[in-house]
Amino acid sequence: MGTLRIAACQLNLVVGDLAGNCTRIRAALDTAEEAACDLAIFPELAVTGYPPEDLLLKPQFVDDSQAALRELAATTGRCVAVIGFVDGEEAVADPTGRAFNAAAVCAGGEVLGVYHKRALPDYGVFDEERYFTPGIHALDLYDLAGTVVGISICEDVWVAGGPVRELAAGGAQLIVNINASPFHVGKVDERIEVLRDRIDESGVPIVYVNQVGGQDELVFDGASFALDGSGEVVARARQFEEEVFVFDIDPVDNPSRDVAPVEVVQPAPAPVRAAAVNRVEPALDPLAELWHGLVVGTRDYVGKNGFSDVCLGLSGGVDSSLVAAVATDALGPAHVHTVAMPSRFSSEHSLADAEKLAGNLGVDHRVIPIEPAHHAFLEMLAPEFAGHDPDVTEENVQSRIRGVVLMALANKFGWLVLTTGNKSELAVGYSTLYGDTAGAFAVIKDVWKLQVYELCRWRNESAASELIPADVLTKPPSAELRPDQRDDQSLPPYEVLDPLLVELVERERTAADLVADGGDPDLTRRVARLLDIAEYKRRQNPPGPKVSCKAFGRDRRMPITNRYLGLG
Repeated sequence: MGTLRIAACQLNLVVGDLAGNCTRIRAALDTAEEAACDLAIFPELAVTGYPPEDLLLKPQFVDDSQAALRELAATTGRCVAVIGFVDGEEAVADPTGRAFNAAAVCAGGEVLGVYHKRALPDYGVFDEERYFTPGIHALDLYDLAGTVVGISICEDVWVAGGPVRELAAGGAQLIVNINASPFHVGKVDERIEVLRDRIDESGVPIVYVNQVGGQDELVFDGASFALDGSGEVVARARQFEEEVFVFDIDPVDNPSRDVAPVEVVQPAPAPVRAAAVNRVEPALDPLAELWHGLVVGTRDYVGKNGFSDVCLGLSGGVDSSLVAAVATDALGPAHVHTVAMPSRFSSEHSLADAEKLAGNLGVDHRVIPIEPAHHAFLEMLAPEFAGHDPDVTEENVQSRIRGVVLMALANKFGWLVLTTGNKSELAVGYSTLYGDTAGAFAVIKDVWKLQVYELCRWRNESAASELIPADVLTKPPSAELRPDQRDDQSLPPYEVLDPLLVELVERERTAADLVADGGDPDLTRRVARLLDIAEYKRRQNPPGPKVSCKAFGRDRRMPITNRYLGLG
């Protein structure tokens, strides 16, 4: 038993791109070989990308994943590779399914063994019991140059008294855990604490390898790391960056030998090498994490779907300003197109703020007044609306005209439309269907309004300049759909609204719970009612990056037709 050199291959993979993913895996394995690594570890389902969802119901897809894995294995040499893939004859969505979430151990041109994930998560964004059969392997141990290495996959390490403890009891001196662990703010610390619990049970070091990048709503932050036998972080990769992260780790002396490990016969002797200088990247602070999560999610949604450019309505308000800044960091200013679309109610200061922001960011900016279309719509509808006072209907016509303008530009020039609604607005339905909700990607749909302001200030501080104009951050929020309109005429102040919504959405509390805690009964019940009746709108919103512990959509699945309000 001696020090092992590990390559944590923290890759940005694409669901369904088997050939492209294998090319990235092979390139990373070459880097690991050049660094004289003993072991190269790849993310969960690296061959297919994660999560493949209902692609797994296609037998051909499962077959192709296995064929791709065999081709990869044939190219392996001395460095042992642990590669995630789909194993099984076919996938069917019932308990007798034969597909497995699997890890292959490969070296010397062969597949030396395959481990099947035992703990299948079925909560939050996960739905693995729909697709996979849990593994029945008691243990998967490999003797690598005198070190017994145990293999596990993601959820296996979240189970107290589960696979990790069993691997240690069987003789593991080091445990590998491959992951596709979605990001939310604070997730790095959560992972470390869970793995420390496993080390308390086992006394065995754990190497945790995660993927990176965006996939639809999910964002993966990488941050692969290694804990020694005492639970100390001895190596950690960067967050939100693809890299082949090389470090050394010392296994522990484990006298247990309950299970005979598979001996890995490496085709070449270990090279002479100097000790690695292990790098421990500091975790980002919460606002930096949040910003990078939005940037990576936006960048990969646009790029992985074959687009290069985006457009958005730039009102001069804080929400659209934040989206424009995120998009610029994600794609570069040459690929961002902002559009001011003033109506009769738009203020001059909002137009000036939008123009100033676009200039600061260096993005394309254009002004397309909607007054001609607004006038034509009102004139066209006047006979039908005769005898009825103007109300929110006429206000929403403006928003829908703007949606049409943005979609026309996107169609003509091959852009994607970014929407600018925040989580607070989505929660209470403060948006217009087919208006400001019309688009391809909702960049800040999982960001509360108060966080929007915090992120704008953080971005200005990191730029050491007033990138987002100060006026944008100090003027009262307004949709500017009627004279002198402000958000707080329709909603409680965000300083009151956001904490209520956090309790109702992210902590799953009811209005009755909050009233019992001393909350204002009328206000609490009103907000809870708005939250519930807006579900039909949220179902029609575009996807956006999940950056919280409870995002609308995959995380939170409420029925639209629902008479339980929890009002007490």
